[in-house]
Amino acid sequence: MNILIWILGGILLVRFVRWIGDRYDLRVDKRFHRSDAIVQSEDAKHQRALVDVVVWTVIAMIAVVVVLHILSVFGVRFSALVGPSAVVGAALGFGAQRIVQDVLAGFFIVAERQYGYGDVVNLTITSASVAEGTVEDVTLRVTRLRTSDGEMIIVPNGQILKVNNLSREWARAVVDVPVPADADITVVNETLTAVGKAFYRDPHWHRLLLDAPAPLGVTNLELDSLTVRMVARTLPGKQFDVSRALRVRIVQGLARSGITVAAKMPAESAGEA
Repeated sequence: MNILIWILGGILLVRFVRWIGDRYDLRVDKRFHRSDAIVQSEDAKHQRALVDVVVWTVIAMIAVVVVLHILSVFGVRFSALVGPSAVVGAALGFGAQRIVQDVLAGFFIVAERQYGYGDVVNLTITSASVAEGTVEDVTLRVTRLRTSDGEMIIVPNGQILKVNNLSREWARAVVDVPVPADADITVVNETLTAVGKAFYRDPHWHRLLLDAPAPLGVTNLELDSLTVRMVARTLPGKQFDVSRALRVRIVQGLARSGITVAAKMPAESAGEA
């Protein structure tokens, strides 16, 4: 009966701890949706990740305490387990190196605020592949990403080699515009500057921009075309929306100036500055 009480008590404690974590997440979401903020603050992202880590740590401690108490009820003397536990510990040490590596990496990810809930990240992992998406969960062992296609990617923290955070402080929308080689580059730059100023004055896009989009000049020369790059600083994670809308405005603006663009524009690129 004593064992059953401890098991039920442990289950109730685990459910209570998880309920507290879920309530915190719900409160953060409600506070964000009721505010005028467009993106969550870095502190809110970090605190949410920290709460998730604390919740799972407490759950693990509860499980250890319950198991140890059950062993004591059965009369197992812990002093007698010193020898076998040393052997088991050595075996687990060799077999669980990756788990320990994942936990340590997860600790530094949270402590150093490399990314948090809601960040758009690009992770380079040990297999030389790349995982990109929105962070939905960060624990000490794994990071869960949701891709633009709705797929869930689970990456062990110990396998992450490089983190490219596209949502930290501010981001940059980059649009490369190919125009005919015989186009007047002065007219092109003037048109792009006017498009950027008009785009910045648009109330819908103004709240996502930190400054007006502006051309950087020619970035590529070919026999029949040249490429002019246009950039804009945006709020974290909004660079993709801005670059898609800006692309439409650029095509329309150049068409009004009598300048055509290439049949296929280069894929947009955006990254953290």
